[in-house]
Amino acid sequence: MAEEKKPEAAAPAPAAGGGLGAWLPLILAVVLLPALAFGMTKFVIVPQLQKSLGIKESAEGAHGEKSKKGGDDKKASVQLSELLVNIAGTGATRYLVSSVTVVGTGGEVFKTKMKDNDPQIRDMAMATLERKTLADLEKPGARNLIRTELINGINGVLGDASVQELYITKFAVQ
Repeated sequence: MAEEKKPEAAAPAPAAGGGLGAWLPLILAVVLLPALAFGMTKFVIVPQLQKSLGIKESAEGAHGEKSKKGGDDKKASVQLSELLVNIAGTGATRYLVSSVTVVGTGGEVFKTKMKDNDPQIRDMAMATLERKTLADLEKPGARNLIRTELINGINGVLGDASVQELYITKFAVQ
């Protein structure tokens, strides 16, 4: 007789793809990477930036509460009116008229420092403005750039970082 063929043993079926083991790397990436990015930003990058820029943030100041120092948190404003300068590159045919209001911390001390250094501050502000060309003044964001330059310049004249804000109240090119 003919030999009977024995059925061959079926190969084991491959394990079903999926399951928790296959999804584990994706789950870890979705959960851990944002947490790691948050931690690095909050505890490493931001403190290093604050340190390099000289920004000191107290726990109370972070929540908008007033410090217990008293007079240091009082804001005062001083207006520098009618800063008139020739625009660079126009052959003295065009000029810029501007006024700014400077806001700083320290209350009356700030006002006194601004008054005592008024000639130096005006000279610095006018030198900053007269370096601008007509093209510079027409660029988007020109006022923000000027604002930043003036804040840094005034803080340089005063010798500290007491200027917090600067508002350009008049800005006209003729």
